Amino acid sequence: QSEIYQLYAGKLFALSLKYSKNYEEAQDNLQNGFITIFNKIGQYNFKGSFEGWLKKIVINTVLQTYRQKSVLSLITEDLPEEAEIEIEDDELSLDYLLSIVQDLPTRYRLVFNLYVLDDYSHKEIAEILDISEGTSKSNLSRARVILKNRIAEDKAALKKNEAFK
Repeated sequence: QSEIYQLYAGKLFALSLKYSKNYEEAQDNLQNGFITIFNKIGQYNFKGSFEGWLKKIVINTVLQTYRQKSVLSLITEDLPEEAEIEIEDDELSLDYLLSIVQDLPTRYRLVFNLYVLDDYSHKEIAEILDISEGTSKSNLSRARVILKNRIAEDKAALKKNEAFK
């Protein structure tokens, strides 16, 4: 168990942090994920990668935590099918982008991460989060709009600050 923990804790913490609201929550989610991993280690069937199996457990653990907290709410409003974000600015750091993704409301952040970063389909997301495919699409669209607006606001504030130098 300690070998598995030492080998995968870093990668799984990064994954947990991606889905969590903050560092402390990510640590709690990681520990809960490892408890589940060690309780279910005998169920690993050697189909697919072991690391992939571990990641799936950590993601599901985080999502289960949100379900228990009743954070996931259904949104049924219609939005455009796809609200595209065009980021053509190499000056945006990965740390900045990840931090603004973490600032998204939970329901949007979860769908955004699953769809954009982990390549889940809307059908898979709907099953994982127990929402409709339409809600998954709507939440993704809203996440993209929020991110696009946040980037625009931050750039405008930066330009304003530079003008006063």
